[in-house]
Amino acid sequence: MKKSGYADLPLHNGRVPRWLAERMSRLGGAIVEAIILEYGKSEVIRRLSDPAWFQSLGCVLGMDWHSSGITTSVMGALKAALNPRAKELGIYICGGRGKHSRQTPNELLQIANVTGLNGTELVKNSRLAAKVDNTMIQDGFQIYLHSFILSDEGEWTVVQQGMNGSSGYARRYHWHSAGLKSFTEEPHTFIYGHNRGQILNLTAQEARETKSGILNIASENPDRMIAEIRKIQLPRHHDVRQTDVDIKRLGAILALAQELPTRDFESLLLLQGLGPRTLQSLTLVSEVIYGTASRFSDPARFSFAHGGKDGHPFPVPTKVYDESINVLRHAVDKAKLDSSDRVKAIQSLSKASEKLERDFQPSGNLESLIEKERNDSWKYGGRTVLGWAKKPDQLTLFN
Repeated sequence: MKKSGYADLPLHNGRVPRWLAERMSRLGGAIVEAIILEYGKSEVIRRLSDPAWFQSLGCVLGMDWHSSGITTSVMGALKAALNPRAKELGIYICGGRGKHSRQTPNELLQIANVTGLNGTELVKNSRLAAKVDNTMIQDGFQIYLHSFILSDEGEWTVVQQGMNGSSGYARRYHWHSAGLKSFTEEPHTFIYGHNRGQILNLTAQEARETKSGILNIASENPDRMIAEIRKIQLPRHHDVRQTDVDIKRLGAILALAQELPTRDFESLLLLQGLGPRTLQSLTLVSEVIYGTASRFSDPARFSFAHGGKDGHPFPVPTKVYDESINVLRHAVDKAKLDSSDRVKAIQSLSKASEKLERDFQPSGNLESLIEKERNDSWKYGGRTVLGWAKKPDQLTLFN
């Protein structure tokens, strides 16, 4: 079993407005479908088990870059997008927040009837993953969201989240079924984390004598057990700061979007008519689809695709968002019929930005970029939970 990581997120109240939720579902569904076309169903399951990639996906979908709401919103958007087409795509999403999490066993049994998978075993895996994070590891976070994502071939990942009101944080846990042998004997491996020394692991074979029962683990310090698991802890501050973003990576993306007409990327010429602002967003979308794991160490960077619902780093540019959806949706639909040059063009965006990044020397600072995005927001249908972005006062701009 790969317990592939966790993320600590500041608790954040608020709901996702309908205008954003619908866009998140459409773009999230298109991204997942593009990954299936390029890499297969297994890659979707693997990526959802990576906490840094998951956070980057939430950012590119327009959620507040660091908040606990990303988990609920992303899983809700993907469930709405993928489940109606689950038989075609081969990906199913069960559970959710609160009362929806309690429906997971019934949903898994229904999927088993359709796919021929072992429903009893799936239900058992779901319950054990929840027990491990809620009972065996007593870290002060009470699980309130449990999502079980599986393919019709039986591979699965669990994404669940707990809340700690006293600390003001939520913790998201990720599990992956690859290599599953036992929940109680050597179930944990790490994917990307670095070994930082000896850890206490009561699930090791050498610890059999200490395991009179699985709940013995509940008395141990959870930090020692999960030291080798990939984890991210996001800051409490709501705004996006220079320390949150790899400015060289972001600068290369912005330069690519601005200078594309003069660059010799033949396949990218198919996308020239979209304009620099949409190319900026599509480059970040491309990286979520085609980027390697090392590219997701600064999830805040992906908020520069479509902003955030609370206006951080800037209002959601709904016109750009819709154009991103339409371009990707058209490319994916065409690729299912034949080889799509547009899919290749979108893929080329992430490759081109990486190539440009190697020798790129950023100029300016993040604050000036955010200010420009906010001043231009009205041009792109900028919107937050408080309303539409307005054109800045011209006198204010020149003072």
